[in-house]
Amino acid sequence: MKLRKLPILLLTPLIFSGMPRAFTQNIPIQQDWLVKPVAAKAQVIKSTDGKDLVLQNGLVKRVFRLSPNLACTGYTNLSTGQQLLRSVREEARLTINGKTYNIGGLTGQTEKAYLLPEWVDGFKAGATDFKYVSYDVKPITPRIKWNSNRFWSLAAKPATGKTVSFLYKPQAEELSGLEVNVIYEIYDGIPLMVKSLKVENKGAKLFKIDQVVNEVLGMVEEESSVEGSFEIMKKPSGIYFETNYAFNNSMNYANSDQTTHWKADSTYTSQVHYRYQTPVLLEIYPEKAKGIELKPGATLNSVRTHELLMNRDDRESRGLAVRKMYRTVAPWTSANPIFMHLVSKNENQVRTAIDQCAATGYEALIVSFGSNLNMEDTTQANLKKWKALADYAHSKNIKIGGYSLFSSRSISPDDDVVDPKTGKPGGAFFGHAPCFGSKWGLWYRDNIKNFYTQTGFDIWENDGPYPGDVCASTTHPGHTGLDDSQWKQMEIQKELYTWLNEKGVYINAPDWYFLDGTHKIALGYREVNFSLPRDHQKILNRQNIFDATWIKTPSMGWGFVPLTQYQGGGSAATLEPLAEHLKDYEQLMMQYYGAGVQACYRGPRLYDTEETKQTVVSVINWYKKYRNILNSDVIHLRRADGRDWDGILHVNPDQKEKGLMMLYNPTKEKITRTIKVPLYYTGLTDMAKVKEKEGSFKNYKLNRDYTIDLTFTIAPESYTWFVIEGLASTKPSTL
Repeated sequence: MKLRKLPILLLTPLIFSGMPRAFTQNIPIQQDWLVKPVAAKAQVIKSTDGKDLVLQNGLVKRVFRLSPNLACTGYTNLSTGQQLLRSVREEARLTINGKTYNIGGLTGQTEKAYLLPEWVDGFKAGATDFKYVSYDVKPITPRIKWNSNRFWSLAAKPATGKTVSFLYKPQAEELSGLEVNVIYEIYDGIPLMVKSLKVENKGAKLFKIDQVVNEVLGMVEEESSVEGSFEIMKKPSGIYFETNYAFNNSMNYANSDQTTHWKADSTYTSQVHYRYQTPVLLEIYPEKAKGIELKPGATLNSVRTHELLMNRDDRESRGLAVRKMYRTVAPWTSANPIFMHLVSKNENQVRTAIDQCAATGYEALIVSFGSNLNMEDTTQANLKKWKALADYAHSKNIKIGGYSLFSSRSISPDDDVVDPKTGKPGGAFFGHAPCFGSKWGLWYRDNIKNFYTQTGFDIWENDGPYPGDVCASTTHPGHTGLDDSQWKQMEIQKELYTWLNEKGVYINAPDWYFLDGTHKIALGYREVNFSLPRDHQKILNRQNIFDATWIKTPSMGWGFVPLTQYQGGGSAATLEPLAEHLKDYEQLMMQYYGAGVQACYRGPRLYDTEETKQTVVSVINWYKKYRNILNSDVIHLRRADGRDWDGILHVNPDQKEKGLMMLYNPTKEKITRTIKVPLYYTGLTDMAKVKEKEGSFKNYKLNRDYTIDLTFTIAPESYTWFVIEGLASTKPSTL
């Protein structure tokens, strides 16, 4: 029997990874802080009996016993009821002049599997521990004075909440003059606390700080394993930790983190693991930050530990929570100017590019690597030239920026990182690299500040930022020796980024410095992929976007479009002449702008003909029309694989457009599909209206799992998009 060819039609609806698992954990949508606003505000309350201090905001509660020393006795997720703690630990720990001291904490708990409140009255303070003295409560204030009016950003209100500072003084006579403040910030509307230490030397002698552990938690295990190695056992997942001490060019935090240490707790003798290897002890500290000299009158600030409580285990909701955290504590990451990446050889090409940006609706240009900009040229002629070009750009309402490389190059034997193994230059992340604490490194920092002050440039693309290299030099003015070299270089890097941010400079930097002032990082890519044929690049770019936006918001990542040849590939890989590859040019723009992601359109021009110009204008106008929803969070529908449709869905309960969905057909045949579209995070609960492109709206009834069944058809090697709104009768969200 001859088989009849069937049309390409998927009859069974798909269920996406974007669906939350709220329903199995009994959190109604009305009580989900990722969808609905939380009315409760951050509070600091003393218990009726005066024994405890409680920090809470309706989502998280942390309880501290105040006497005979201060210790955390409860850490609760108020949405799920989950208690995170099983034992009392010290509040922090310092190693000073080679000896270790606890900051706060209580002793006496013999059963470490759980903690009963009635036990706490019998606990004691350690004889040599830093002793709690007093506390102070203030409103949260911004760490970085960011000017939100300099660049377009998704509307972000300044974070509010409470800051509580606990003062401790040493009991040991040899530490006289030292004071420690353990600082907690609790934010409104998000289950987030940020913890840090401030160590002050108010005495007359120098102290050497060899380690600062700013968080210690005896946490409840999430896996019962009698045997098995520590490495493979599951770590507690009810809380997410992130600090502002991360690097190594991974383009994601998990692989950049330098501070999160899960350990076994041998004092927990009732655990089921026979060798006491369950990973339930959490400590936060940078491993390579030793020998820091704290001189009289000096202050040492620890890393800042962000502790975000999680309601679910699925990847999407956890990612949404982290993205919300960035918008709260680092609102500058929501800025997202439309820029091109200019390759220029002379001033005329820069002016032409500025004119093209102004003519097409672009907002900025960055003078790319391999161009005629050298920020290390300190001559007045160079500064005057670039100030004139900046003035010209500003006269056209265009921001201007440029590229500068710090690491992955050698400066000189006197200024390069010294390998502790050989005592000679080398051994850096990039082989050879300058030390930020060297004479040249300090000059580089000061010169960047001077360039931006003198020229009025608006954007800095800092390639090869400090990647965590240690340096064994004992002659560099910016650090003492090997032990403090990483810490001191990190401080130099972070101070520079903070200074630039507060001056209004937008920063692209390929490493995880978001919490100290940078705005954008690469999505994550392999550079030689941009020498592949354009059809490959389209699919790979969508994969990069899909993978990067689990943790990053759209504005936090940038992609790449080689208008001219980059890393080879010839005419098959590039878009120039633009008019001859207009379909590919337009789709590459739509893929990035449709994800809310800016790409580096690298070349000498944005258009070559009037038709090309109008294509660019059309895409930019579309992007600006839907800019708010396109810069909102991404729900991941189906990753590009070249075999079938792929797509993403933007969601935002606070916008008129509750959702905008981008769908692609990479195949060479027209496809029709019926899929389930997850609308939980749009805030819609009953009805939605949906239109394809600028067509007419059609009403949809939401299924009980907050999805709608939608059928679409896409032409071969093409795309479509849908706008999702609530019906007029639907009560709008105030999130």
